[in-house]
Amino acid sequence: MSIIRKDNAQPAPKGAIAQRGADSYAIVTRLPSGIISADQLESLAQAIRKYDIPIAKLTSGQRVALLGIKGEDVPGVQSCLSMGEGRAVKHGMHYVQACPGTAACGYGQQDSLSLGARLEALFSGLDLPAKVKVGVSGCPMCCGESYVRDIGLVGRKSGWTVVFGGNAGGRPRVGDELAGGLDADQALHLVGKALEHYRANAKPCQRTARFVEARGIESVRAALGLEQPPGNVSGNVSGKPPAKTAAKPAPSEG
Repeated sequence: MSIIRKDNAQPAPKGAIAQRGADSYAIVTRLPSGIISADQLESLAQAIRKYDIPIAKLTSGQRVALLGIKGEDVPGVQSCLSMGEGRAVKHGMHYVQACPGTAACGYGQQDSLSLGARLEALFSGLDLPAKVKVGVSGCPMCCGESYVRDIGLVGRKSGWTVVFGGNAGGRPRVGDELAGGLDADQALHLVGKALEHYRANAKPCQRTARFVEARGIESVRAALGLEQPPGNVSGNVSGKPPAKTAAKPAPSEG
């Protein structure tokens, strides 16, 4: 999905992303954990037909991107969908992807869809130094790609393992386990503490993977009070999530 435009191009309409070519925009739907209802599917189909949208694509973040929308049609498409804006270029939490977990999968050991929904509700809209992607997997097979996301959660019989600093981009990095054996509330609190530490100390546009490489994972663990080896309920994991502030649009390093 390109955001490259000519210098003399008009700014993209609110909630849309500039594409290649003149007067071509994209809208990315907000679908927490990739869950979509029959009504939402019908509204997508209606918008695609009504506005003759040439490309509708499932994204790697379990969302739907509508590509090639004319500028004058953007407000109408948004009104037709009524799904909210899925972040694609702004700083902050872009998405939470989650596998079916115990809701449907025979391998599931934890309820990944429920935890994914709580993560989205708590941290969506949070102002962060760069984009943050979250993967929630209900078992160690990791279908939610938890180890290559900025924040990852992996369900095991003993509870949730929280992973930090993963990346699947041009400079891939497997994330580090911060703590394991957590219940859902403890996992959410630890995610909040990790994001607060990252927000307070990372450079602008510095993804979590680059932040961990620069600081060292032991420094991050120490700052979070996690001095025991991963796999234990370490330190104080009951802190409150960071307060939300307005997000800032800007490019992020890979």
